[in-house]
Amino acid sequence: MPEDATNLWDGITVGARRTELHCWDGDGYQAHPWNEMVREAEQMTAGLRGAGVEPGSRVAAVLTNGPQVVRGILAVWLAGGVVASLPVPARGMGLEEYGEQLRSIHEQLEPALFLIEERMLKLLPEDLALALGVRSWESFADSGKVELSPPGDDELAFIQFSSGSTSAPKGCMLTPKAILSQVMLNWEMIAGRSFSEDDVGVTWLPLSHDMGLFGQLLSAWVIDRGLYMSTPERFMLAPRTWFDDMAEVGAVLTAGTNTALHLAARSYRSGGPPRELKTKVCIIGGERVEWETLRLVNELLGPHGFPEEALMPAYGLAEATLAVTATPFAEAPRSLALDAIALAEGVLEEVPSDSDGATRIVSSGVPCLGVELPGVPSDRLGEIQVKSRSLSIGYYSEPARTEERFQDGILRTGDLGFVADGYLYPVGRMDDVISIGGRKVYAREIETAVDALDGVRRGCSTVVEQAGTGAGRLTLCVELKSADVNFDAIADEAATLAMTKAGVPLNDCMFLPRGSLPKTPSGKIQRHRCRQMLDAGRFQPVATVSVG
Repeated sequence: MPEDATNLWDGITVGARRTELHCWDGDGYQAHPWNEMVREAEQMTAGLRGAGVEPGSRVAAVLTNGPQVVRGILAVWLAGGVVASLPVPARGMGLEEYGEQLRSIHEQLEPALFLIEERMLKLLPEDLALALGVRSWESFADSGKVELSPPGDDELAFIQFSSGSTSAPKGCMLTPKAILSQVMLNWEMIAGRSFSEDDVGVTWLPLSHDMGLFGQLLSAWVIDRGLYMSTPERFMLAPRTWFDDMAEVGAVLTAGTNTALHLAARSYRSGGPPRELKTKVCIIGGERVEWETLRLVNELLGPHGFPEEALMPAYGLAEATLAVTATPFAEAPRSLALDAIALAEGVLEEVPSDSDGATRIVSSGVPCLGVELPGVPSDRLGEIQVKSRSLSIGYYSEPARTEERFQDGILRTGDLGFVADGYLYPVGRMDDVISIGGRKVYAREIETAVDALDGVRRGCSTVVEQAGTGAGRLTLCVELKSADVNFDAIADEAATLAMTKAGVPLNDCMFLPRGSLPKTPSGKIQRHRCRQMLDAGRFQPVATVSVG
């Protein structure tokens, strides 16, 4: 960060920029120097002002991964606007459902403008684009420069609408001060003193996700570090492109989710990347980190320049801008083996890691710079609470929810975890706990065990309690690698795991075609939408097996 920078905008725009953003364009990476991105953003501000973007105006935006979007985000800010990041289409979401989601958020926001990438604009139904007043980022290029008036340190600058993994999207409101605090926290987290000025990072994470925007793009921009930005679509088509790119450009820093890391690592079973990796840090967050994923990375990528201590499990959420805790730099991840059934009741009972009822909980590290975890217990499972300089100022247009979750400068996250020896161990969300027959069931324990079964697609299973059954009927919805499997055998194995890991019976196993389970762009299953789809009979299973 430039020495004379005093706020977020100085951090982005001041000083001679040495490094570049490299964006994937379908054929390769194209270089865009940071200083040129700033000048081009400034030259969009006159057009934005003419379209109604005044200081304080809200601008709805779908943040896809491309240079025009990067310029546009800064341009809106420099014109004084508030960027409201809307969700991109979730997996399993049709255009009609996505359109209704956009209409709902648009009605809540009442934005001055709705911006989207030109290529996506062509995909929207014409009547929807007209109704929402959608325009492309590209249409404002080279429109001229007005006097720059970005939001003040404590003013609203960004509204992060969640991807909706556990509920409908909600808008976390962020100030420039909170964003800059997070950027500096991120740099401290990866021990900036251990990196050279020529070190670069690689990301494919969507800019619509806080890990992609704040953890990768803005952190690199403010710190003046080179970044190679691919796309989530490219990653999903070929997961090994993530670390192939790391190897090709000699990148040392990256980040991703547990599910994505597992997909990428297993793609190297037939051989390593094209060159030796130079990985110093791979931040893993966005969902609970599984020990099996870390083991797989060590086995398949460790011999190719990816040391165990480069793995950095972390915990964060949009309400804290991003990071809350992280594994210390150059330290191998920690874990504890606990009894899964006892854990569902909130009891921490250590057991041998190879026992049938064991679940291995990976630590997300220690609190980041300036972060506290007030009241998080060490003797039982409890709600994770956070105090941080990067906290959101609340949810847009939802004062009741804001009052419930933000109290006296402390965020009630709705996540469950515990602290041991100063390290946080996140277990999951309170929403994941289901009450069956008077006992609590932590659904993720069943799902993680099912994921490891032969024939099951990794990260593609979810346990759902059917509504209106009166008896707490549990259905496992699962996608398979192939339809050429023994459904009864997998159902029996899943039922055994449910009893071993949670002490409850499954009633049905519903086997679904690939791509059926709704997911966020970062790969998390949207449990609430799964429940809605199951209740409405919207799934089209290839087989359903009753097991209880």
